Amino acid sequence: MILVPIKDLRGAKQRLSPILSPEERTQLARAMAEDVFDALVPFALSPGVAVVSGDPWASLQAKRRHFTIIIDDEQAGETSAIELATSFCVDKGTDFSLVFPADIPLITSEEVQVVLEVVPPRGCVVVPGGDGRGTNGILRRPADLIPLRFGNDSLLPHLAAARATGNELVVRELPGIALDVDRPEDLALLLAQPVRSRAQRLLHDWQIPSRLEEAAHA
Repeated sequence: MILVPIKDLRGAKQRLSPILSPEERTQLARAMAEDVFDALVPFALSPGVAVVSGDPWASLQAKRRHFTIIIDDEQAGETSAIELATSFCVDKGTDFSLVFPADIPLITSEEVQVVLEVVPPRGCVVVPGGDGRGTNGILRRPADLIPLRFGNDSLLPHLAAARATGNELVVRELPGIALDVDRPEDLALLLAQPVRSRAQRLLHDWQIPSRLEEAAHA
């Protein structure tokens, strides 16, 4: 099953505050989440997609796409949300779990398929973030093979944990999945790509390239 953890988006993306207002940050977070959801629609039935959230908007969007909704009442962070979802997968007897964040707007269905096609009989598939520090996609087979701990420097611990199991580890560099948006410089990277996502169109509508240029010369 594919898992997407989403916290309350009304206070999302604080590190973008030098460029975006609170309302804009919420709108951008929602646009990116929808970009991720749309890429996962082909997998709603097989292997299945679950959104892990206590955010009513996220639950509504998941329902519209026929995703499973795992209610995260605690909303204590991405790591705890995935622990909850992992338990759900184990209880349901799912073959594997595959986690993607909700802030990778350039993810494509084709990249997701690449990950699914290299699943080992037992082990992990890891997609690094573009900075080489974060984990932007991780598949575990079985679903609870290793614990997951997300954050700015999650990649090396995840790789170490996967290797420590003695099972197969597959690492795939996928450019759409690699670009997560947390900081103003990430906005610039996103805007430098051909426009094909809700998030990019929104940023162009807000004339964010001009704002970034002004901030750079301030």
